[in-house]
Amino acid sequence: MGLFDFFKKKPAAPKVVVEVLYPQTWENGEAPVEPTVLAAEVLQPTPGEAVEIQVPSHTAAEDVAPVAEVVETVETETETETETETETETAVTSETNLDEGLTKTRKTWSERWNAFMANFRSVDEDFFEELEETLIGADVGAQTALQLTDELRNEVKLQNAKSKADISRVIIDKLVEHYRSQGVNEDASMHFAPEGPTVILFVGVNGVGKTTTIGKMSARYKAEGKKVVLAAADTFRAGATQQLQAWGERNGIPVVAGAANADPASVVYDGVKTAIETNADILFVDTAGRLQNNVNLMQELAKMKRIITRELPNEPQEVLLALDATTGQNALQQARLFKDSTDVTGIVLTKLDGTAKGGIILPIRNELHLPVKWVGLGEQVGDLQPFDADDFAKSLFGSLLIGDDK
Repeated sequence: MGLFDFFKKKPAAPKVVVEVLYPQTWENGEAPVEPTVLAAEVLQPTPGEAVEIQVPSHTAAEDVAPVAEVVETVETETETETETETETETAVTSETNLDEGLTKTRKTWSERWNAFMANFRSVDEDFFEELEETLIGADVGAQTALQLTDELRNEVKLQNAKSKADISRVIIDKLVEHYRSQGVNEDASMHFAPEGPTVILFVGVNGVGKTTTIGKMSARYKAEGKKVVLAAADTFRAGATQQLQAWGERNGIPVVAGAANADPASVVYDGVKTAIETNADILFVDTAGRLQNNVNLMQELAKMKRIITRELPNEPQEVLLALDATTGQNALQQARLFKDSTDVTGIVLTKLDGTAKGGIILPIRNELHLPVKWVGLGEQVGDLQPFDADDFAKSLFGSLLIGDDK
């Protein structure tokens, strides 16, 4: 037999025995004693000829059912993911009702005011001394309470108020006027660079909610279509970088971070460079806050600002001081120290829904002339809201106003 005859000869297809690799229908619910065997040709190409394979045609309805169940499960999971995404988007844009957020503060105001008016006998010096103590107890601060009391002496006389209802109306109207008047020449808006990235620097002591506020605010601006970058410059507090990275992962926002105990200024530098190279709209910088009167901390903040202005001469556009509303007068003291040490452009008052000390907003604005730009009213992203003095006054004194529409 010649060489060409060898190639022309069709080789014998060896037979192999295989087990069926998918579920079969068992009779009487019992598994077969011996596995079913099928004859199949080897799946190895034969020169010059395609291989023919015999595939069993087993399409029992019982075998198809599990497949349908898998498809249904996948569809259910997909629907759940879609619902979750929708809920997340809604959370970014939804806002907690301001009245609900101020429930504890409003209740305290009402209780103090009702207790004060219950002791009303006549408008004399004792009356105004008790009024001053009531205002101080409501966290408006001693300086603001003294100023308000002096103005109310004249106002009560001017309007010739004598009855309990008249006295209450005059005083509450004056308090509302104070809240509203502070916002007349107050710039509570956020400022953005005309071109290039806007740098928003967050300062404040540890535990006031800086990192959480950055996470919420960055999600809000991303939902508005802005490109955002975060810089984790709080390198000394354990877990601070990881917390910011968790917010970044949750919101799909890049986070620039360094090693633990790294120079915060180096992280700020990397953050600025990243924001410029990626054409970001906003760079949020989270800073350390070990002690509000720590000289080294203030020097670090000054160093960060020098680095930022070196790369972006008109930045930062905003230096926001985060204050915990639950700390009351301590928050006012922190605001004084930070204002003296750095160029604070506005206040973010956090945890307002969890305190009865919301009255602290008045002395912050009245004594320090710092605008409150944002208030935190809950845990959700949408619970961080821009501050409006008029709405705040109505919500805080709504139950005490006489003749008001609320």
